[in-house]
Amino acid sequence: MRITILLLATLLAACSTVDRAAEPAAGDGVTFTAGIEFADPDDQHLKLDLAMPASGTGPFPAIVCIHGGGFRAGTREGYDGLCRTLAAHGYVAVTVTYRLAPKYPFPAAVLDCKAAVRWLRAHAADYHVDPARIGVTGGSAGGHLAQFLGVTNGVHEFEGTGNLEQSSAVSCVVNCYGPSDFTKVYGKSVDAAEVLPLFFGGDLTTKLHEHIVGSPISWVTPLAAPTLCIHGTDDKYVPHEQSVWLVERLKSCGVEAELLTIPGAGHGFKGADAQTAQQALVAFFDQHLHPAH
Repeated sequence: MRITILLLATLLAACSTVDRAAEPAAGDGVTFTAGIEFADPDDQHLKLDLAMPASGTGPFPAIVCIHGGGFRAGTREGYDGLCRTLAAHGYVAVTVTYRLAPKYPFPAAVLDCKAAVRWLRAHAADYHVDPARIGVTGGSAGGHLAQFLGVTNGVHEFEGTGNLEQSSAVSCVVNCYGPSDFTKVYGKSVDAAEVLPLFFGGDLTTKLHEHIVGSPISWVTPLAAPTLCIHGTDDKYVPHEQSVWLVERLKSCGVEAELLTIPGAGHGFKGADAQTAQQALVAFFDQHLHPAH
């Protein structure tokens, strides 16, 4: 499905800080704006990049894209290309910065991603967003954060600050090789023993509670958002079984959930695997966020 592009959209971001002016990507019918401040926890001035159809009045469904990097690295710009692709398919898409470990351990990154969703709703009129149709996606650590948003709607301890009059709920999730149960990843991931103590402030012997609370699988209820997990069978960083367990748990609660397994794929898709994953991602969002025609 595609949304027909009709009229030139006007960006109204008077309350936002922008690094550079919006400029359409050549020939793709997309307007791209980088460096919009959406939250300022601890004087960190968190920003997002936003892509939207260059014409049409919407309201458009929106998608929040969350980068990976082991909760300690990565930048939002890695998803600029996906945001442009999604905008060409009729979405307003944003890629967001969040606070990183070890300076900012769990749940800081969760709070920041939820703040981005609320910001989108608070600025829905400015960017022609339908606040009732917001999805979320991410890969690796970003997949975890996307999934966490999909299972913790209404959990006050994860709301943080900023535009609290708005909801941080999401309509659906596409989770690419994100961990779901941190209590079962040590010894099965090549870097869990290095990364997770930074994110949780300790390992399973000292911070077991945090590992449990930080696992999306711990929060699954019948109210969780419909989810598509995409995972390769040769993932050395986040074992494929992490997505199997999550999808099984979601289904056991009556939640719509799918697992797209990519045989032989590792952590981070390339070539034909990347194309397959992106096609599935767009199709899932089209199914859940575009109105029926």
